[in-house]
Amino acid sequence: MPREGKRTILFSKLYSFACWRVKFEDVHADIGTRGYSRVVYCNEPDNSEAMQLRYRGNYVSTTKYSAANFIPKSLFEQFRRVANIYFLVVACVSFSPLAPFKAVSVLVPLLVVIGATMVKEAIEDWRRRKQDVEANNRKVKVYGRNNTFIETRWKKLRVGDIVKVHKNEYFPADLFLLSSSYEDGVCYVETMNLDGETNLKLKRALEVTSLLNDENSLERFRAMMKCEDPNENLYSFVGTLDYNGGKYPLSLQQMLLRDSKLKNTEHVYGVVVFTGHDTKVMQNATDPPSKRSKIEMKMDKIIFILFSILFVIALAGSFFFGVYTKKDDSGGKITRWYLRPGPKDSVVYYDPKRPALAALLHFLTALMLYGYLIPISLYVSIEMVKVLQSIFINRDQDMYYEETDRPARARTSNLNEELGQIDMILSDKTGTLTCNSMEFIKCSIAGTGYGHGMTEVEMALANRREGVPENGHIASDVAERSIGDADGSRKLIKGFNFSDERIMNGHWVNEPHSDTIQKFLRVLAICHTALPVVNKQTGEISYEAESPDEAAFVIAARELGFEFFERTQTSISLHELDYKTGEKVDREYELLQILEFNSSRKRMSVIVRSPENRLFLLCKGADSAIFERLAKDGRQFEVQTKGHIHKYAEAGLRTLVVAYRELGVEEYKVWEQMFLKAKASLTEDRDALIDELADKIERELILLGVTAVEDKLQKGVPECISKLALAGIKIWVLTGDKMETAVNIGYACSLLRQDMKRIVISLDSPDINALEKQGDKGAIQKACLASIRKQIGEGSSQIDEARKGSSSAKAFGLIIDGKSLEYSLKKDLEMSFFELAINCASVICCRSTPKQKALVTRLVKNKTGKITLAIGDGANDVGMLQEADIGVGISGVEGMQAVMASDFSIAQFRFLERLLLVHGHWCYRRISMMICYFFYKNITFGFTLFWFEAHNSFSGLPAYNDWYMSCYNVFFTSLPVIALGVFDQDVSARLCLKYPSLYLEGVENILFSWIRIIGWMFNGLLSSIIIFFFTTNSMIPQPFRRDGQVTDYEVLGVTMYTCVVWVVNCQMAISINYFTWIQHLFIWGSIAFWYIFLVVYGSISPIRSTTAYQVFVEECAPSPLYWLVTLLVVICTLLPYFSYRAFQTRFKPMRHDVIQQKRLLSHNDDQIDASGELPVRVRGKLQHLRQRLRERES
Repeated sequence: MPREGKRTILFSKLYSFACWRVKFEDVHADIGTRGYSRVVYCNEPDNSEAMQLRYRGNYVSTTKYSAANFIPKSLFEQFRRVANIYFLVVACVSFSPLAPFKAVSVLVPLLVVIGATMVKEAIEDWRRRKQDVEANNRKVKVYGRNNTFIETRWKKLRVGDIVKVHKNEYFPADLFLLSSSYEDGVCYVETMNLDGETNLKLKRALEVTSLLNDENSLERFRAMMKCEDPNENLYSFVGTLDYNGGKYPLSLQQMLLRDSKLKNTEHVYGVVVFTGHDTKVMQNATDPPSKRSKIEMKMDKIIFILFSILFVIALAGSFFFGVYTKKDDSGGKITRWYLRPGPKDSVVYYDPKRPALAALLHFLTALMLYGYLIPISLYVSIEMVKVLQSIFINRDQDMYYEETDRPARARTSNLNEELGQIDMILSDKTGTLTCNSMEFIKCSIAGTGYGHGMTEVEMALANRREGVPENGHIASDVAERSIGDADGSRKLIKGFNFSDERIMNGHWVNEPHSDTIQKFLRVLAICHTALPVVNKQTGEISYEAESPDEAAFVIAARELGFEFFERTQTSISLHELDYKTGEKVDREYELLQILEFNSSRKRMSVIVRSPENRLFLLCKGADSAIFERLAKDGRQFEVQTKGHIHKYAEAGLRTLVVAYRELGVEEYKVWEQMFLKAKASLTEDRDALIDELADKIERELILLGVTAVEDKLQKGVPECISKLALAGIKIWVLTGDKMETAVNIGYACSLLRQDMKRIVISLDSPDINALEKQGDKGAIQKACLASIRKQIGEGSSQIDEARKGSSSAKAFGLIIDGKSLEYSLKKDLEMSFFELAINCASVICCRSTPKQKALVTRLVKNKTGKITLAIGDGANDVGMLQEADIGVGISGVEGMQAVMASDFSIAQFRFLERLLLVHGHWCYRRISMMICYFFYKNITFGFTLFWFEAHNSFSGLPAYNDWYMSCYNVFFTSLPVIALGVFDQDVSARLCLKYPSLYLEGVENILFSWIRIIGWMFNGLLSSIIIFFFTTNSMIPQPFRRDGQVTDYEVLGVTMYTCVVWVVNCQMAISINYFTWIQHLFIWGSIAFWYIFLVVYGSISPIRSTTAYQVFVEECAPSPLYWLVTLLVVICTLLPYFSYRAFQTRFKPMRHDVIQQKRLLSHNDDQIDASGELPVRVRGKLQHLRQRLRERES
């Protein structure tokens, strides 16, 4: 960048730089102590003292495993599950003579399941490793020994290196900014990867280092930096620079953090301060709170129940085995001689002389034999299904927002089913229900209101007052036309939807208070931190602002005659309309101080020197912060302005009060000295000192007026809220807005309805206000607690009376402000507040802090015991999202912090309707049925082993070949259940949205209740009884072969196993509501694979195949009895469930049964074929073909 005509800039006049010139005495007490011990030798990474510090390198690893620890760590993760530990123990014991089967037949399925999960973990970790390799091997220019910049990899950087970063490149480490391509040492940084914010941040170099702008000047640069130790705080930095005999304090303004990007600046020079895992972004790289779904936790309980059943039947079998063994030794003859007494050759330890020992050892055998009650592939199957479900969510085109090119994202697959069980939604307002795209629409200046048009909220308010029947929403296009009708010919400008000829086009100079209007607009044009960006092709100016509100104010000032066009560290330049001459003039204001906005101050101020050499403090902020700071002679328009604020709040507009004061030179000098000293302080109370001094000068203000910006409702919000309410989901809104604004937004988006009775809890009463003026904190707290307790009691009484008075109780809406909420969340009031709130149809918490949002979420989650969902778009919503069972982030204007902390992300609030009512319902139903079916099929299989044992006097001989048992869960029954979990639909997506009451099946947990789980277990037990006893009674007495021989052990086992495979797969076919070719393939393919397996495995040498050798080809397949028994047993086994479902569907149908019947009985074309399962393109073609057929018929 050319540097001709470089002028000397007096950085000392701006507080951010002047503070570095202060002499250091006791203010550096923290440097060198614990937490502030880091020393950086700038441009001397090879210094012997620097080498002894042994700081971390810049290599970064985000992987969970390494090559050395993958196997042990991954195995540890797998065997944290009780079921896997059990199967590992069984596999180990199976090498002993006690095992009823070969060890390899148990070991292989365990290895397959564990191996599949480990492969999945390895693939995920490999992807992370690839990202690490890419990041570590990025190139950057580092200042070398030959005094030139050479290219190196990120991972080779060391603390103290000087690097050169170019435009649009990421910073490779946490850097101390030396200088930039700009003359005044500033640069612009995008921090989206750190805090999710998309606006550019301005960084400033020290004046003493800003001249280090080429390789020659860097050659002589040597300095020592002492600073804080590595920590995760992104918003603070404390340090000092020893350079050329001087000490200069450092702040976050001089720090360029790793993974942020250089923007609008050709290059910067920086010193590496923190590397690798010491950088702030890596210090913040902690895993979010671990969340487990309630279904998964319940599943663990069911596993323990199955373990209990396993223990009981093993104990029972061993008891009877001991009894039979004791009776065997009668008169020296052994009744069950075929068990061959002695441990060497027997299947189980059998010794009639020691029946107790035999029973004990049989118990161990039985624990292994009946282990098939426990589904070994359950966990890995559910993980696979959830991942596939997440892919469908990610690829749902109906949740893709084309305007910002953002699809829905399932950031975790652990909670898919909980999307179908949401009982309560806790939502932010700004940016979540609204667009967070502010438009300047009205203002009040000198007590006069300006701006025409009606907002969406005003239209809802008008309908409510006139008694117009509401249909649940206000049409967005009508509202937009209403606002824009005032001046239809005017060009649309983003952020500016203002229309009033009295002050537009320079007409404000003719207004009675034109001087006040001039000051008002001047404050909007100067009091901000926005940056002007000039389009080189068109010459048009746009603004990079820290918030949409701030951008709207600067644009409004420009459109009304005060164009902000240039900013330096020490000045702001405007094109102004002079109200005296009516001409545009350029004016430069010297920027002395910026007193920045924060949530506690609720205001922002700048101190400037005008071209006439007069000092002004310009301020804008919340009405609660500004009105109490007005001078006695500055309240001329207070009454009118407060009236307009109330009116704007009712219209759903966000307001900021604008004020100013003129400062005396001596007054400013005295204050400046104290302020600079506070800025230079490195003590813990530094921020408090700065706020205190800012408060001192922000006094005696003169009121100018108030701004009103509209944050429009997002498209489809009212309709979405109405649908969710019909689905039985309660919605609470937690917002920082004023009560009037929040309430009227509630009406506009159908959260509050005309027929609702409002319960308002507030501490805005004359008695409380009088106590606050007296300043007695104890009395204030006592009075507040008493007032809140009384209001909560009155609200509860209203609800009780309404319930007693009529059969259809009136709906209530609770509105509470932040101050009242603070007292309501105290332990002695918490429960009564919760009981009141939970009995209301809607709850709106106004003026809520981020901490209060998280506390309310925790209260609801813990007290209800039901599943809560929190949704928000900003950094202030992160606590709420992490506290809720499910956090949904809106990828909106406020950046990506909420998204990064969420479990699911969507681009618009209206997509929540489809995420919950469609995907949530489907996922809940699929996972519930999948788990129930897993337990059903394993109980069916496991109990056939038990009945066979009982039939054979508990001899310990399994009914089936070892490999039959091993392949049951892995090959013959696993794929159909996975297909069920991925593809099954009880009703289509369209019908899910059309009948939101269907969602109540998940809210009430009908499909995974204990009654339903026990019902499926009983069905499995009944199936095992029918299969075993029908098979044995049909085959054992009958001649099986042509030569008259009866059924032997091998044939009985194959027949019974065939019936099990057919029954559990046909049971799946009966249970499925929505067939695809994949499900047909998996169900019938699993049955076919059983026969293929019989043929292939039976053809292997009898040494390997043992009882399976040629049993199907030579014995079963040629026998009609085998096929007939299979057919009859399968029909008889399925008949009870089929009859139960027929009875239930006819006489006690579930919600989805009713909807399915409606769909089948309907002859409407739209209801029949617009099923939602078909792709949009296919549905379009079908509609086109139908239209052509109608035309031909006519």
